[in-house]
Amino acid sequence: MEKLFIAGSKGTPEVDFDPQRHMLKLSGQSYPENAFTFYEPVLRWVDAYLDQLTAEVNVVIDFSFPYINTSSSKCVMMLLEKLDDAFKKGKRLSLNWYYDEDNDSELECAEEFKEDVSMPFQIISRERKDGPGR
Repeated sequence: MEKLFIAGSKGTPEVDFDPQRHMLKLSGQSYPENAFTFYEPVLRWVDAYLDQLTAEVNVVIDFSFPYINTSSSKCVMMLLEKLDDAFKKGKRLSLNWYYDEDNDSELECAEEFKEDVSMPFQIISRERKDGPGR
């Protein structure tokens, strides 16, 4: 399976999904003009990736969104639902959501997403990436 890399821009996050290392990273502000157009290839790639994923592989997902608008939030929720469904079916997935301690809305956003999924979901300050999280 091919790696998915989409360079970040002012309004779109960098997408760096590596199927060989089983690392899925999304980082940067997310307020594209059309969130569904931006996230559609990401969602399709994740579907294909999860289909071929075996149960013994550990997948690490790192998200970092300094800002995310409403339409992007809906797309990220769709992505989280796909990942969470795979977790419920026995896939080993864990998500690290990095936030800035000086940005309360970023932390609140992460906490709201965490409430909606059952997979391991760590909220970690960017200042202490290897810290215990929340």
